[in-house]
Amino acid sequence: MKPIRKRITPLVRWNPSLENLRALSIRQPWAWLIVNGYKDVENRSWPTRHRGPLLIHAGASQVRLREDATWVEERFDIRLPVEYDFGGIVGIVDLLDCRERVDSPWYVPESFAWRLGKPRRLPFRPVKGALSLFGPCFRGR
Repeated sequence: MKPIRKRITPLVRWNPSLENLRALSIRQPWAWLIVNGYKDVENRSWPTRHRGPLLIHAGASQVRLREDATWVEERFDIRLPVEYDFGGIVGIVDLLDCRERVDSPWYVPESFAWRLGKPRRLPFRPVKGALSLFGPCFRGR
């Protein structure tokens, strides 16, 4: 398989308007791949009507981290970091569309493909994750 080229993603600053956005919790290394411009599809078992900005939350779980990272490095020839952030917001993307099928090397058949665009990294902010789309609680900041 041909290597996927990274897009250079900007590191954007936190501002109060970001704290009102919905978030999606994604395990590492997938969250890192999304906010760093490699992964353009998030596969889910359920569709969403949400469109627009979406915070990316890196889940706290490290289950399958090494196995998933090895698979990505071997299949896509992407060099992944040794360390990741866990349990907080790591970036923001625009959710462009949700389809039953897309032409992307990241698409997993028989899932809903959440098409992502305009990835931006954010300085890490610890916050508790949740299932589905959720509103992160940034109290005390």
